[in-house]
Amino acid sequence: MDTKISASILSADFGNLESELNRAEAAGCDMIHFDVMDGHFVPNLSYGVPVLKSIRRCCSLPFDVHLMITDPLDFIDAFADTGADHITFHQEIKADPNEVIRKIRSRGLTAGISVKPKTPVEAVFPLLDKLDMVLIMTVEPGFGGQGFIPETLDKISLLRSEANRRGLGLDIEVDGGIGFNTSPKVRNAGANVLVSGSYLFKADDMAAAVASMKR
Repeated sequence: MDTKISASILSADFGNLESELNRAEAAGCDMIHFDVMDGHFVPNLSYGVPVLKSIRRCCSLPFDVHLMITDPLDFIDAFADTGADHITFHQEIKADPNEVIRKIRSRGLTAGISVKPKTPVEAVFPLLDKLDMVLIMTVEPGFGGQGFIPETLDKISLLRSEANRRGLGLDIEVDGGIGFNTSPKVRNAGANVLVSGSYLFKADDMAAAVASMKR
């Protein structure tokens, strides 16, 4: 499967966000990763619907929205209305994941589910036939700039093996500490969608950074 790069704007310069989005697009990123944190599911707050609505006007890349929130059902319509192309929610929430997937798909979006580093990846196996993507967090969700957790590589491999066994063209996304040194490891394990923030937005040459992750 071709490697896709999802640029996480959590690490972008918010004083020049339109310019940062243009830079990501020109550098060859395939999508924009939009982390939504509610201060409950994770101990941090980020941004929400108004920000997505404003940047949708100045970026043509697909928006990869990651809901790190307790009640995703309450917000799917709002994000769909303002420009999301894909929505990922977390396995660890209390809501019925089947209901969340149905809601996302009812809005014409692709659906994904995410697992934290300590959640067994087997927890999502009953849902794989209903999903477009599984996001394996390679750091604890909530803050950018953390170091990659090597033990998550086994989860990627296990998930890819199960998807292949079922004949599924599942996208496996990874997020957390992904850059020049870690991208070959996660790709070799079976990931094909790589989220990167600090490595891309702090690069002097973002296009070279993107190319280095795809090689």
